[in-house]
Amino acid sequence: MMPTSTHIDSFRIESLQGVLLKYVHVPNSQDMDVALQHGAYVGLPKALAMQPAEVLDTVKKAGLRGRGGAGFPTGNKWGFAAADPKKPKYLLCNADEGEPGTYKDRPILAKAPHLLIEGMVIAGYGIGAEYGYIYNRGEYPQETLILEEAIAQAYRKGYLGKNILNSGFNFDLYVHEGVGAYICGEETALIESLEGKRGVARLKPPFPVNIGVWGMPTVVNNVETLANVPCIFENGPEWYAAIGPKDCPGPKLYCISGHINRPGVFELNMGVTYRQLIYEHAGGMRNGRPLKAFIPGGASAACLVEQHLDALASVTETAKAGSMLGSAALIVLDDTTCMVKVAWRLTKFFAHESCGWCIPCREGLPWIDQILHRIEEGHGKLSDVDLILDLCDNIGGKTYCALADGAMAPLRGPIKYFREEFEAHVKQGKCPLK
Repeated sequence: MMPTSTHIDSFRIESLQGVLLKYVHVPNSQDMDVALQHGAYVGLPKALAMQPAEVLDTVKKAGLRGRGGAGFPTGNKWGFAAADPKKPKYLLCNADEGEPGTYKDRPILAKAPHLLIEGMVIAGYGIGAEYGYIYNRGEYPQETLILEEAIAQAYRKGYLGKNILNSGFNFDLYVHEGVGAYICGEETALIESLEGKRGVARLKPPFPVNIGVWGMPTVVNNVETLANVPCIFENGPEWYAAIGPKDCPGPKLYCISGHINRPGVFELNMGVTYRQLIYEHAGGMRNGRPLKAFIPGGASAACLVEQHLDALASVTETAKAGSMLGSAALIVLDDTTCMVKVAWRLTKFFAHESCGWCIPCREGLPWIDQILHRIEEGHGKLSDVDLILDLCDNIGGKTYCALADGAMAPLRGPIKYFREEFEAHVKQGKCPLK
C-alpha cells in the first residue's frame, strides 16, 4: 500500500497555475492509478519517440530554468553532459531541501512523486543516462517511503527498468536518503555523500557534467526543475514558453512563511510581483502590521524592502533588485523584527552547517557569529559593523562552494538597509525594539 504523508497537510498548498500541483488535493494523489487518471506519463511516450537531441532542443525551446538556485538554463546543462562521450552517465535529483524557509519541493515528493519520476526518465533519455538517484532530505522519512513505493509502481507498469515502453531505453532509479547535512544540498557535496564519503564540496572546475559521481558525466537537477519536464512534452515547448515572462517561463512554486496570514506553497508563474505574493496570495501582513523586509529566496538571499515590492518574483528581476530568487522561499518580516537578530541567527545556522573544508568559512563564520552576538547583547562597538562587512569581503568568493557566499547575503542585506539599527544596538547598549 502506498504510504501517506502526515506533515505535508499541515500547510496550505494552492495550485493557481494548475500545472505542477493540479491534482495534489485528490485523495491518494501519490498513487500510480490516481496519477494516471490525471495525466501522468502522457509526456513520456512523446519524448521517447524523439531522438535524444530533439529532447534537449525541446527543453531549450521551452526556456526551462533551474528551480533550485541559480536559475541556469536546464537544456544547456543537459547538453554539456550529453556531449561528453564517457559512459555511463548519471542523473541526480537534489531533494535535499535544507535551506531555512524552504519547503516547495515537499508537495511534489509527497503528493506527486510520479511527476518527478516521469521527468527523470525523460531527462535520462535526453542526456543518455541510464541510472538515476533521488537524494532525499533525511528529515523527510515519510516522503522517502512514498518515493520508494512510487518507483516500485513505475517498474511494475514499465515506466522504469529495461526497454521502457518498447523504446529500447533503459533507466533505473533509486532513492538515497541523506542524514541532515545542509552542505549536501550543494551538488558536489551531494555527489561526495552519494559515493559514501563525507559530504564536503569539491573544487570546480571540473564540473559534475563532465566529472561527477564516480568520475562520470553527471547532471544534478532540483525536484521542481525535473517536475516541470513532463508538462513540456505533454503540451509542447511553445505552450510552456508562453507561461509567465519570456525570460523566465513556466509554472513556479513559491513557499511563503513569516509574518503573514496564509503561509504555504503557491503555484504561480514568475510574472507575479512580491506585492501580489504577500498581500494577495499570502493574505497580507499578520495583525495588519507594516512590512519591514522580506527575504525572497531562502536564507542565503539578501533581504529586500518595501521599495522592491513591485519587482517580479523572477530570476532576472530579483537579481536586478539586488538579491536572488534562489529556492523561492519568501520569508516576510514585520516591523517588530530585529534585523540584527535575523543576521545573527542566520549566521549561526551557516556557521553550524559549514563542512569546515575551507578556512574562510570555517573560521570566518564563527567569528561573525561572535560579533553579532556581542552587538545583540549590547556589548558591541560601532566599528563592528564595518568589521563584519570587511569579513564578508574576505569570505565571499574565496571558498570551494557557494555556502560562504550565501552566508554573506543575510549580513550585507540587513546592514545595507538597516545599518542604523545595528548602530542603535551599540549606542543604546540593547536592542532598540525591546
